[in-house]
Amino acid sequence: MKTNKEIKKLNFIDIFSGAGGLSCGLEMAGLNCLLGIDNDTHALSTFAQNHPKAKVFCGDVKNLTYDLLSALTQRRPIHAIVGGPPCQGFSTVGIGNPNDKRNSLFLQFLRITKEIKPYFVIIENVTGLLAKKNEKSLRAILRQFNNLGYNLDVQVLPTHLFGVPEHRRRTIILGTRINSVPIFPKPSHGVQKGNKFIPPITVGEALSDLKDSNGIIHNHDLEQASIKNKIDLLRLKNIPEGKGIRYKSDEDKYLSKDLKLNIDWENLRERRFRQMKFQRLNRNSPSPTIMTHRYGYYHPTEHRFLTAREAAKCQSFPNNFIFLGPITSQWRQIGNAVPPLLGKALGNSLKKMFKLAEEESIPGKSIKLDKIILKRKEAFHYKEATI
Repeated sequence: MKTNKEIKKLNFIDIFSGAGGLSCGLEMAGLNCLLGIDNDTHALSTFAQNHPKAKVFCGDVKNLTYDLLSALTQRRPIHAIVGGPPCQGFSTVGIGNPNDKRNSLFLQFLRITKEIKPYFVIIENVTGLLAKKNEKSLRAILRQFNNLGYNLDVQVLPTHLFGVPEHRRRTIILGTRINSVPIFPKPSHGVQKGNKFIPPITVGEALSDLKDSNGIIHNHDLEQASIKNKIDLLRLKNIPEGKGIRYKSDEDKYLSKDLKLNIDWENLRERRFRQMKFQRLNRNSPSPTIMTHRYGYYHPTEHRFLTAREAAKCQSFPNNFIFLGPITSQWRQIGNAVPPLLGKALGNSLKKMFKLAEEESIPGKSIKLDKIILKRKEAFHYKEATI
């Protein structure tokens, strides 16, 4: 293993990169992105726009051979492999069902890890991966990487605890082959530091500054964010900041008889909407999870949808990060992205682990799978953390 003095920056590749939210965050932490891999043309155009020093591979990852990957990265060392491979249905990994596309994509991530042998891996996924019903899948994932010599641990990280002005929880599997245990980042917001409480970043703070260093606001088409339906516009005008319609009581409270939604509330499942309608964001708190379409949330005070730039800011993308493609694709890229500030926190953890690896004189033992499974509840950071 090379020393810190010999390695100026940790290099990484991003598999299933999308627009590059995770890569953006890792680069904020000082890591160096070599390659983005995805099959979404618009998302990779965005990736290339914002990671000009990195190469891109657009297509089926199974066609990314070791020789091609080496050529694209100019045979530079790859210290970390990161990405969000689909993680459903893995109870059959290694024992059958090789044609399951979800398994196939994960196995390609595993294949590239086996070929490259990076120091670290980061796998990002939805919180459902830690559900009891997915225990076999999780065991299979961890076992596959254990067999390659990686020590892994898993946690569900709430993004608002890392400076992201959004409530979103993501499962993060962190693996290392040069440390005895992975080190997860500690929350920076929503925590007590000494005598000072560091609050989460709010929507109001996020939307207060949308300009890049040249004074330009990108991806901020107010015309496309306007509400074309006159009745819906009238309805929204009656919704206070931070409120919306989910129950009949909300409808009765905010809408007059001529603006009612004509919903049979009694026969509606659970007598409520699964997703709140006409939900305005609240400037005094982080936003709800940004989705992959522009019809989910409304501006806190203006009578319109959010623009792509405002949604991206809630995801903690910097103002100079430009999204390419049609507006529907831009929203999909934003909603599917790992918030960059979460990526930055993970990048700092990799740097810390790399530094500590030089100080470890005794080879570490693998973390037992049972320990991870039995402590599933501890992986969820539901409460505000303290450090």
